[in-house]
Amino acid sequence: MEFATDELTQQVGRTARDFANQYIRPYVMEWDEKQTFPHEVFKELGRLGMMGVVVPEEYGGSGLSYLEYVTIIREISAVCGAVGLSLAAHNSLCTGHILAFGNEGQKKKYLPRLATGEALGAWGLTEANTGSDAGNMGCTAVKAGDHWVINGTKNWITHGISGDIAVVVTRTGEARARNNATAFIVERGTPGFTGGKKENKLGMRASETAEMVFDQCRVPDANRLGEVGDGFKQALAVLDGGRISIAALSLGIAKGAFEAALQYSKERHQFDQPISNFQGISFKLADMATEIAAAELLTFQAADRKNRHLPVTRESAMAKYYASEVAVRVATDAVQIFGGYGYTKDFPVEKFYRDSKLCTIGEGTSEIQKIVIAREVLKD
Repeated sequence: MEFATDELTQQVGRTARDFANQYIRPYVMEWDEKQTFPHEVFKELGRLGMMGVVVPEEYGGSGLSYLEYVTIIREISAVCGAVGLSLAAHNSLCTGHILAFGNEGQKKKYLPRLATGEALGAWGLTEANTGSDAGNMGCTAVKAGDHWVINGTKNWITHGISGDIAVVVTRTGEARARNNATAFIVERGTPGFTGGKKENKLGMRASETAEMVFDQCRVPDANRLGEVGDGFKQALAVLDGGRISIAALSLGIAKGAFEAALQYSKERHQFDQPISNFQGISFKLADMATEIAAAELLTFQAADRKNRHLPVTRESAMAKYYASEVAVRVATDAVQIFGGYGYTKDFPVEKFYRDSKLCTIGEGTSEIQKIVIAREVLKD
């Protein structure tokens, strides 16, 4: 399916697909087994303009739209969800936060490095005890002259160790008070800022997930993003865009699993015929194809609204919720179609199966998405 028939969007998709097949596919299982974060791949993606897809050209980006962006994430993720996840986190979260809320000086200083892949981005909101309950975060920033002193730990952070530039949301007011959070840009190498434990994950193993630790970390007030107290509002807006990218990530994983299962069903013979001839298999394929098509429409609808600067809270939550659940269902059915082979690492569907689950958790669980959707629906 092609929601957008614009030649540019299609060309960008072909470029991403060709890159993934040449530079990612041969190494997918090696990176997964060794939990290797492939730095050089992201340097190459930067040279292709895919590390700053929607960043305007004046800041070193590609100046493309959200339609091209979700197309890139979809095509990369159809080969490797882990690379797709890291690409999405870099573009939507860290880079996206600075693009949306940075002042002109901050944009000129940081965006060119991020957009070209010279620097890798990280974004810190989640903590060990405050996943969905971000208003009760323990990582604090206290004003000290023309600096802020940050103390605390962020958990489950993509590129928590390897990220060169981090946007960190801290508590600057009382716990659970309104407007109690403020965001800062913190560069790797700043005294008191270190990477912590790297998580040993079920899936997405080539995408680094780790702690960020702040111990008396002094950050200049010039690195504050927006007004004091606006951090949580900013984070919610950033997540609206980020959820579209997770929908695209989910879509790519589902697409990759479906294509593998479809091909296998035509090649695998039982009772002297391909298993795709059996209704039990063909009906699974029909359900998978239909759900992928529906997820794609939701994802591109949200991207289209984002392009037109329309509210996307409802649409991004719907796309993320539905596409992530579809990814899990499609990957599960793909393993079933492969049978015993699907349970081995000789075929790609077991990795799609493992990778898919994170999509229902990261950037707001499916349960949180339903809360957001219900709240938006009840406004009508």
